[in-house]
Amino acid sequence: MRKIIYLLTIALLMASCTMNEKVKEYPFYIGTYTEGDSDGIYYGVFNGDGSFDSLKLVAESTNPSFLAFANNRQTIIAVSEVDIEGTGAVESYNISPNRLTPVSTSISGGAHPCHVSVNAKGDVLMANYSGGNVGYVMVDEAGRLSDLLDVGQHTGKGPTARQANPHAHSAWFINDTAIVAVDLGIDQLVFYQIRAGQLNAVDSLKLEAGAGPRHLAIHPSKKVMYVINELNSTVTAVSKHDGKWKAGQTITTLPHDFEGDSFCADIHISQDGRFVYASNRGHNSLAIYRVDSTGLELKLVGHELVRGEWPRNFSLTPDGKYVLVANQHSNNIVAFKRDSESGLLSFISEVKAFSPVCVLF
Repeated sequence: MRKIIYLLTIALLMASCTMNEKVKEYPFYIGTYTEGDSDGIYYGVFNGDGSFDSLKLVAESTNPSFLAFANNRQTIIAVSEVDIEGTGAVESYNISPNRLTPVSTSISGGAHPCHVSVNAKGDVLMANYSGGNVGYVMVDEAGRLSDLLDVGQHTGKGPTARQANPHAHSAWFINDTAIVAVDLGIDQLVFYQIRAGQLNAVDSLKLEAGAGPRHLAIHPSKKVMYVINELNSTVTAVSKHDGKWKAGQTITTLPHDFEGDSFCADIHISQDGRFVYASNRGHNSLAIYRVDSTGLELKLVGHELVRGEWPRNFSLTPDGKYVLVANQHSNNIVAFKRDSESGLLSFISEVKAFSPVCVLF
């Protein structure tokens, strides 16, 4: 009898814990294009039970197409992807419950800024697509942006119609002072050092002609970067040897039997460095790769259709359990559960969103 009572007590305790266990929440912000129904930056919550809370407009802005955190996630930096007399803008917002409070705006140094990144010191980089350059400002602890401090201008062209001019598509911090800019127009990675408030170009790496490099993902523990090439739908592993960055393996993002036009957009690596994910706009999928022990080789293990059109950007949740994909043309954000052992994805749910192009957890 005692055993039965004991077992019943344990069962009741377990049931009580399960009932009281709070579903994990994953708050996120969405950058958008505002030529259609979007009005700016939106806030949403993805829940661990697979549901989405309704999206809320938290800041009105024109084409806030890429977002980044600053000041230990107390501030959001957003580009305004416009061309007003040859320049776009970068905006800062302080984060408060249910809204973003505008703080300041600065020029980006070139037209159509499409990417922004921030380091712990408050250095802010804007990749200006039409300007073909990288702009540099700083953000202080109050969220105020400085005036434009410097511009790193790229020169040259590539072999395709999209490459008549340089097109800086993203810029990333390798560390607090070392930067790599990815330029689609000239098929190059351009390396900078920040010195005395200026961007100093120190090196460059030429990739395959016509590849159109766009974004990259940096391995969490090895000196390897994975560059996604928009125009020829490939990923190139770039590694550092004897102080120099060199291109290694290049692998397709598409199935071998795919026919039609497709253009890559975004790329991410899991926190454990075991899997790389890359988006295809046209095939409308995420390519999934396993990373070998050296970090230098990728093996394609599958594709997951994104249940929408034109997956512009996607993000892994901070714990790596889920992936949210922003489908720009079908106006939806789709959630997938990620298997940490196989790397494969399984569909969970979706939510309507207007022209989503950036997901920031």
